[in-house]
Amino acid sequence: MSKACIVGIGIHPFGRTDGMTGLDMGAAAVRSALADAGVRWGDVQFAYGGSDSAGNADTMVSRLGLTGVQFINVKNGCATGGSALFGAASMIGAGEYDLGIAVGFDKHPRGAFDPKPAEWGLPDWYGETGLMLTTQFFAMKIQRYMRQFGISPETLGRVAEKSFRNGARADHAWRRTPVDLETIMHSQMVSDPLTKYMFCSPAEGAVALVLASEKRATAMGGPIIRLEAAAMRTRPPASFEVFAPSVDIGGGTATATRLASAAAFEAAGIDPGDVDVAQLQDTEAGAEIMHMAENGFCADGEQEQWLAEGRTELNGALPVNTDGGCIACGEPIGASGLRQVYENVVQLRGAGGARQVPGDPKVGYTHVYGAPGISAVTILSR
Repeated sequence: MSKACIVGIGIHPFGRTDGMTGLDMGAAAVRSALADAGVRWGDVQFAYGGSDSAGNADTMVSRLGLTGVQFINVKNGCATGGSALFGAASMIGAGEYDLGIAVGFDKHPRGAFDPKPAEWGLPDWYGETGLMLTTQFFAMKIQRYMRQFGISPETLGRVAEKSFRNGARADHAWRRTPVDLETIMHSQMVSDPLTKYMFCSPAEGAVALVLASEKRATAMGGPIIRLEAAAMRTRPPASFEVFAPSVDIGGGTATATRLASAAAFEAAGIDPGDVDVAQLQDTEAGAEIMHMAENGFCADGEQEQWLAEGRTELNGALPVNTDGGCIACGEPIGASGLRQVYENVVQLRGAGGARQVPGDPKVGYTHVYGAPGISAVTILSR
């Protein structure tokens, strides 16, 4: 199978954009990605795209042009963008086509997400206990993890502080003002131990990626970023995942993230130590901490020292969430996973400007996680 290559990237800034629909943002991101790749919409042979709550992606053909292109809608929670990318990469890898697009977008209303238990196959009691409120679920999960592995509340604050500092350097980020550690730690408590500045917010935005076969990418003559692996997994037994109705405290250590990460590393033929820059799901600060270990970059409990020593900073041993992640950018569900890939392409091209990772990075890693306990991982190289 031929590896898919990313030859064009486009983004509509995250945050709030009055007067534009999610579909409008998606179309804007597609146009930007096409221009970056130096191709026309009429050249595109297929597209995969999706959103969680802002409409069917295929209807954007009325904005882009009625070319008869094959356009497949994707809806898969927080893995919507990653699933669109997986579908597009598989299409190229199978040799069906040699030029396509993956696009994700969303436009969420203000306030917390409001999922209903029945929509996720859960009984009413799950919502009545408050567990459908993800701020409460993630607080419970990180409390348990902190007690198990000796993580301090200050380490949660360091994650958020880094996120806002990096976001201030990213043009597409929503929150672009640094927030100091003291302010983060003493801000309003939302769900103990997570304060207001430790959470991401539902947002708006869009990302599009143009993918090509290796042969076509080489002929195009631009910078080539290879998609070495794309893996997605659902939750195994006994794992403690969002919207999982119970947890077996005597169970094993397998999680959806550990499964997806292991599969991606195997497919790419590399180890965690080979990664130069990583974007990890940070729905809240605790998620980034747990996912550092679940993706194989450190052992459980080592995050305390990693954050204190600055190892995940832009100039650290493993820069994490170089554009501020979800905490600074917000989370439009359909676009969030593709934003991570977008950011890694920027980093591998050496085009990050004030947030550029030093040392000429060559391998980028992304990880997205969401309900109902699903994870998707990509590994890029140049």
